[in-house]
Amino acid sequence: MEILVEHAPSFRLGDEENWLIEQRYLLDGELIDDTELRRECHHLENSKPPLIVKKQRRGWYLTPNPIHSVVRNYISKTVIVLLVALGYLFVEPILSSFGIPGIGTGTIRIGLLDYPLLAIVIVPLLFSPLALRVGANLADLIQQRNFLKSSPEPPIIEIIGQPSAGEPLKIRIDFPVIRDDWSGIQITWRVGALPPAREELFRALERGQSMQPPPGLTTELPHHWEIGLDDGTGGGEEAPMEHQEVQGGLFLRPMRVMEFGGRSDVNDGEILLEAPKLSWPGTVSTELIRIHWEIIVSIQRPKGGPLLWVRPLAVSHPRESSNIVVLPTNDGRTESDSV
Repeated sequence: MEILVEHAPSFRLGDEENWLIEQRYLLDGELIDDTELRRECHHLENSKPPLIVKKQRRGWYLTPNPIHSVVRNYISKTVIVLLVALGYLFVEPILSSFGIPGIGTGTIRIGLLDYPLLAIVIVPLLFSPLALRVGANLADLIQQRNFLKSSPEPPIIEIIGQPSAGEPLKIRIDFPVIRDDWSGIQITWRVGALPPAREELFRALERGQSMQPPPGLTTELPHHWEIGLDDGTGGGEEAPMEHQEVQGGLFLRPMRVMEFGGRSDVNDGEILLEAPKLSWPGTVSTELIRIHWEIIVSIQRPKGGPLLWVRPLAVSHPRESSNIVVLPTNDGRTESDSV
């Protein structure tokens, strides 16, 4: 116990039935219970931040076109319509045998061919999301090119004191230049769990990286995959089409497990942000467990959606062990992140 006082407290986030992130101490193969042990001071780990933080969670970020989110909801409703239509076509001969006339089972002539009437209605519903996604991706590419031509200067953020998990955050923020089209500026912070390194997952499962991935992981994506950066769980759907000149992209990927802290308007004085309500540990940057804290500045604009500035934050552990029964989760897609 005297040795454990000098180390970060253990933590258990979630449960085995859902999401589980756990870090415990073992002595000769036996679990050490330090839940009742209270440290005299907060512990800050000095491990090196992972590559995913350096390339995907630092600097300026844009907001994807809202059409992406609309299309995802639209696709689910379209699939329901398709299944209902297929089910109806399956039972329609039975209904006809009872004298019940069919609806939409006739044909319509286009050119020299006859097409089922239902196909004329449903096929456009299936292909329209593709056209909308293509248009949204083109709009995103134009927005990214315009931003790269005239990106603003980053804000100057001063952290007052050492941030600690479970305690409010005190900061000051100053903008060298505030543009005319910025209508409102807010600041918040959040904590979450980043995915473990792909190579470490393969090593833990005793699989070679050239072998078939385990369930839940895709194969390597050659067009943007990099060791330590892409864990392979996104399947190319984490973010819309991104500009190739920017390493890590210009769209901020939400953490699949995360919680926001307090939010405040930016002013010239000291800003106090309340801590997240759940009992989170401090910053952890290992290959398997990555607890990440970050500051997000959201700038409202009349066009193009909010502009985001993101800065990683090194946060000390609380004095007691952290425990969260149910972790707040989301789908991990960029367009569903409500910053």
